[in-house]
Amino acid sequence: MGFQPRMRSVREGISVIGALKYRVWNGVVADLWQAECQAGASGEYVSEHPRLFVVLDKVGGHFETRLRPNEPGISSSARANAISFMPAGVPVWGRSQQRMRIRHLDLHFDAATVSERLGEALSPERLAQPRIGFSNPRILTLARLIAGECAEPDARHDLYGDGLVLAVLIDLFGIRANAPRRRSPLSNWQLKAVTDYITEHAAGTIRLQDLAELVGMSQSHFSHAFKASTGLPPHQWQLKARIERGQRLLASSERPLTEIAADAGFSDQAHFTRVFRRMVGETPAAWRRSALGE
Repeated sequence: MGFQPRMRSVREGISVIGALKYRVWNGVVADLWQAECQAGASGEYVSEHPRLFVVLDKVGGHFETRLRPNEPGISSSARANAISFMPAGVPVWGRSQQRMRIRHLDLHFDAATVSERLGEALSPERLAQPRIGFSNPRILTLARLIAGECAEPDARHDLYGDGLVLAVLIDLFGIRANAPRRRSPLSNWQLKAVTDYITEHAAGTIRLQDLAELVGMSQSHFSHAFKASTGLPPHQWQLKARIERGQRLLASSERPLTEIAADAGFSDQAHFTRVFRRMVGETPAAWRRSALGE
């Protein structure tokens, strides 16, 4: 694991329910927590890296999040769907008035890595400005999808999660598109090196960082260059490679579809069938019958 966030916490009357569920992406760690708070419970938290805190669900009483432990004027109720951003090194306090349960998502991120991926620096002013208890429907929707990735034992490959967390940070920091400009495609050798790598490793996890390093580019530059060359983003090309692998297996053996789905890199047969039908136009079973002349 590359990026490893470090956070100090002191809690009283707060019990974690179940095991921590998390996912790690390039420069971002997502933690999915469930906790029970007794009446009068309190906590103090400070992280060495910026952190986004999203309340997904809340059952029970009132909870406050504060930048100062004894200044109620700047507190905010931790209602369901409330979002808070805490800069690196800035402590935050929380206190519950009544017993309650809460489920929340924490996104810890390394600002330098995210800036490199986006191709531009995150605003120092926004990175230093705490924001407590705000609402943002787009970020909330994305946070729920990220939480789903944390909770699922058979989560999608890393490029899917990468896209979700980058979308959250783009919205959080108000990053706008630059003026349109012509994107240079990959050279012939670069395109061959990357597509050969994707074909060889299609069934496994392929990180955008690995593909970019393969041809000596930043991740942002590589993503644009790859799409300019192929018309598809890298994760869609990998999905295409998985379907092509599945087709080769279907045409060359009588193995069950469950085995072929797993060998092609899909979580289960249902997932394989959905993607296959969308991309090929028919189910794997129907395609196999046609390919074998049955």
